[in-house]
Amino acid sequence: MALVENWMPPSKENWELVVYLFQFFPLVAFLQWFISWYGAGKTSSNSKFNLPGKIAWITMEVPGFLTVLYIMNTLPGQLRISHLPWENKAMAGLFTTHYIYRAIIAPLLNPSMSPIHILVWFFAIIFQVTNGLSIGGYLGGYGPTTRYEWQNSVMNYKAGGRMELGMMIWALGFFANIWHDDELREIRRAAKRNLERKQKEQGEKAKKGGVEKVYMIPKNGLFWFIFYPHYLCEWIEWGGFWIMGGLGCVPARNFLINEIATMTPRAVQGRRWYIERFGKEAVAGRKAVIPGIL
Repeated sequence: MALVENWMPPSKENWELVVYLFQFFPLVAFLQWFISWYGAGKTSSNSKFNLPGKIAWITMEVPGFLTVLYIMNTLPGQLRISHLPWENKAMAGLFTTHYIYRAIIAPLLNPSMSPIHILVWFFAIIFQVTNGLSIGGYLGGYGPTTRYEWQNSVMNYKAGGRMELGMMIWALGFFANIWHDDELREIRRAAKRNLERKQKEQGEKAKKGGVEKVYMIPKNGLFWFIFYPHYLCEWIEWGGFWIMGGLGCVPARNFLINEIATMTPRAVQGRRWYIERFGKEAVAGRKAVIPGIL
């Protein structure tokens, strides 16, 4: 039974419309270059419209992979597809694995998270659901649905090698993303340990909860060269994902381009934030998100 008739799961016409319109998302993301405000992370500010960081993050990131899983489990039956190829399942599995980490595990591991403005939360949900419809529709029945189609798709190159290469690139980006995320977590873990030690030395009762608004310049891994290696690693992930789908996989291409379009201005603005907070000397020539370039 469809959750929303012709939309969840989508009809072929509605799916094609979503994929087509999603190609223009970078035009919307381009506005970020002219707006300094971003109500999340280090640039979060006090507002009565803020939501608790961890709750907001989980609820705005989860809808994407849930949409993909729902469509993958309902659309094939509607299209009378009895069995999807392993390639479809592998791509859906990697997409889900990323978001189980990003949406659920990562915020729970964080010692603390800054509040997220309700507008950021709302637009993130729209992005996630739209992307889920796009990718879920492709993998659930509107893209290749047989081994023959995967091997002989017009815009594909050798399917077997492509899938394996894409998976390796995806894995490289995924684990590098996790590693760099943990470098950022360690800053707050260390701050929390220092606070607890000082309280103990002063005979104060340790306060429960996380350490809020603690920022330092991380220096390990790619942080030596850029401030947002976790962004770059995520782009590497979705580049591998696109390779898996082949050059003709428009939903995977849209996802990669849209991620770059929305995250690049945030990274550049974030680098400015570091300069304002720590000074140009402390930044020491680090770029925002691409070593030596940007």
